[in-house]
Amino acid sequence: MALDQEPNKENVERAPMRILLAIDGSDHSYEAVRALKHLARAEELHILHVLNVPTPAYPMMMPEVAQELYETVEQNMREDGTRLLNRIVSLLPMDTGPVTKHLVIGSPADQIVALAEQHKVELILLGTRGLGPIKERLIGSVAHRVLTCAPGAKLILPCPLKTLKQILLPLQGTDDTEHALRFLQQNIFREPATITLFTVLPHTRPPWPVDADSAEQMEIHALRNARDFLNDTAAKLAAMGHQARVSTALGTPVGGILQEAKALNADLILLGSRGRHGVTRMVLGSVSHALLHQGTYPLMIVR
Repeated sequence: MALDQEPNKENVERAPMRILLAIDGSDHSYEAVRALKHLARAEELHILHVLNVPTPAYPMMMPEVAQELYETVEQNMREDGTRLLNRIVSLLPMDTGPVTKHLVIGSPADQIVALAEQHKVELILLGTRGLGPIKERLIGSVAHRVLTCAPGAKLILPCPLKTLKQILLPLQGTDDTEHALRFLQQNIFREPATITLFTVLPHTRPPWPVDADSAEQMEIHALRNARDFLNDTAAKLAAMGHQARVSTALGTPVGGILQEAKALNADLILLGSRGRHGVTRMVLGSVSHALLHQGTYPLMIVR
């Protein structure tokens, strides 16, 4: 374990972000509203509610009657949606930034992605009720598709973000490290938090025969190199004004991250997205998707 890196507070500058808050009226979306109190004031705050209006599915119904029924349902849903948006605005924490409300019809995931692209949103915030891994692979979920397709960072809340004092930042290489550093440089959190940089390495054995002592020494050497890399990264975070510390372990990625998060009593897990793409990601999943399935900690994924 390395010594904590003390922050250089003189270098702390906030870069206002464009934030998209997606709501559906569930308890989880209200948790997303409450999470805004932990974020710095937004340059723009877009609040989106998507109406997924059902189409009447009665084969014997006359088209005129079906259309009238659809318009009635749509109008009722619009009125409910408008009331929901107004209520959400009334519940916003103080000084969240200028607000724009959006009430649109369509697929929730598609509309979230489209609005994020249109307004060049840098952070998408949404609560999620979650789906089991098998059901998600069959029909998908809003969180899964937003995580995979939408631009910018995502803060996904399968559980409440009650406080923000301890952030766990798992790192595996230069790509995800650069993504995380670039994002953290914006200092988006309202209050300073301690960031624990964490690397978990697999138990490995070389393809050639070695005794147990030699194998152990190889793992110790690998952990030492990982700590050196994390210490360099912690120094960069300290220069940005963040309090940083490092930790390493041997194990599996998801298991190691969850074990470290529990030991740390982490409030948030922050991941630099690298992962798989397309069909490979859908079939095999990635660390971020696996952690989302666990539903144990709020997740922030940057890319």
